[in-house]
Amino acid sequence: MARKKEYIEEEVIEKAMNLFWRNGYETTSVRMLEKEMGINQFSMYSSFGNKQGVFLESVKCYKKKAKEALVDKLKQSTNGVEAIKEYFYNFIEFSKDTKTNKGCLLTNTVNELGEHADTVIMSEIIKFATDIKSHIIKKLETDKQKDSETIAKQANYLMVSLQGLSVASKMFEKQQLEDFIESAFESL
Repeated sequence: MARKKEYIEEEVIEKAMNLFWRNGYETTSVRMLEKEMGINQFSMYSSFGNKQGVFLESVKCYKKKAKEALVDKLKQSTNGVEAIKEYFYNFIEFSKDTKTNKGCLLTNTVNELGEHADTVIMSEIIKFATDIKSHIIKKLETDKQKDSETIAKQANYLMVSLQGLSVASKMFEKQQLEDFIESAFESL
């Protein structure tokens, strides 16, 4: 007879997500995960397979939180470029908590793992970035004076700017980040 889980998967994954977000994928050990999640290694492996499995579930949790806090607002807005700008401002709030400036879990992971990143992990990150870019393109397309080439260039510019903002949010003050956002959107 199988043992009943004595924990709620969503809760332990959220704890793991926050640990990965603070420390990075490589630095986070299985022991650290056990302590943070409050479950033993056997339970972790039974539920999630291995450290990569825990991380992939953490990425799903992160994407869900980002969708609720950021992406849904962007999707639902009818304000074109202003909606994208609001997304950038909302991102600043999302990337911080009371203890640390964490940036973006996905950007942090790409910066940490670089060209040696696991293909499954990178695939999840690329899917998320592609989704964000598609929403940015839709908002840019609301300006009927822009042709498709301009929209593509501006979408690329905004995606690179968003990655820069993600990294900068870990070290710069809120006013500096807001100045960056204002300057980035002046050219649009």
